Parts: sequence; structure tokens; C-alpha cells
Amino acid sequence: MTDHHGLPVAGLLLAAGGGRRLGGRPKALLRHRGRPLVEHAVRVLRTAGCDRVHVVLGARAAAVREQARLDGCVLVDNPAWERGMGSSLRAGLASLDGTGAGAALVLLVDQPGIGPEAAGRVLGAYTGTGSLVSAAYDGVRGHPVLFGSERWAGVAASATGDRGARAYLQEHAGEITLVEVGDVARAYDIDTEADLGLLEE
Repeated sequence: MTDHHGLPVAGLLLAAGGGRRLGGRPKALLRHRGRPLVEHAVRVLRTAGCDRVHVVLGARAAAVREQARLDGCVLVDNPAWERGMGSSLRAGLASLDGTGAGAALVLLVDQPGIGPEAAGRVLGAYTGTGSLVSAAYDGVRGHPVLFGSERWAGVAASATGDRGARAYLQEHAGEITLVEVGDVARAYDIDTEADLGLLEE
């Protein structure tokens, strides 16, 4: 999808997590509806309107490349993935530099309850390179989040540890366009063995 300035929105999928509480199984390869979770997330971004999708890999990146069909995606290796989501967000935004994208729609691989409809709503609120848009669940900020390219440097500078973009979003809370998606999406994470029951065969 392109805006009035002709700049497309790229999808940025953070899929580097090692699933520490899942016995070290990389989240990207957890199976959902018969395929690796990473494939579902890529499809969500594509269906929502992102032609270009960058996927940040970390834990068992070689296995993910081997087992998941990620044709047409730009695969970004994050060797520092164990330092947390912040490093993956930085690696992903850096990989989008110079691609001509006007914004990045950021999705996490371990939230299969968020589908194309929710992602499409967030993308639909994109107004240009200064955009800052977040999904909301009954008014509470969640994923996915859209960052206009003018904001990437600021997001990257504050993305440390597992906080990802949280610090940036708190600092710029008054500028965020919230888009309610609670009626079409559920924002659970797949973090523990118990959560695996939320995946579908």
C-alpha cells in the first residue's frame, strides 16, 4: 500500500525469539494450522497490504530458513537476538533504511491471534513518514505498531533489552493514533508451554 507521496509501507516481522520458556524452541517454528508460525505472520502482513516484508531471524535462524517458506521476504539475521526484542527491532529498522519505505508495520511472530484485519486497520491509519500508529485492545495499546520512517532513528535509539519500542511509545504517547482492533483480534503471546494450547493444529 502506498500513501499520497507514493511511499510504500513495509512489513517488519520480529521472529528472532528463542522461546526460553518453551524449552528453547524458536517461536518462528512453532506450528499453527500445519505450518510454522513465521509463515502465518508473513501472510498477515502481506494480506494487510505490505508488499515488502522484512523478517528478523535469530534463534536457530538456519533451521527457520530451511523449514519455513519465506519466498520473497528479506531475511535479516540478528546475531544479538539474545539481548532481547530491542536488538531485533534495531536490526529490522536498519535493514529498511534506503528501501524507500515510508513506514514500517511491526508485528511479533508469537501473536497468532492478530490477523490481517487488525494489521490492515493499523496500516490504514498511515498518513505519511511522520506517522505513529498503534493497535488498541479496548483502548489499551498493543501490536501491531506502525512507525513512519522519520521516527525510525528515534525508535532504534531507545530500543534496548526486551522493551522494544515501549520507551519511545511512552515518550510520544500524545502523538500516537490508536486504532481499536479488539473486536477482530486477540493479543495473547505464545510464551509458555500452557500457551501452546492457543495454537491450532
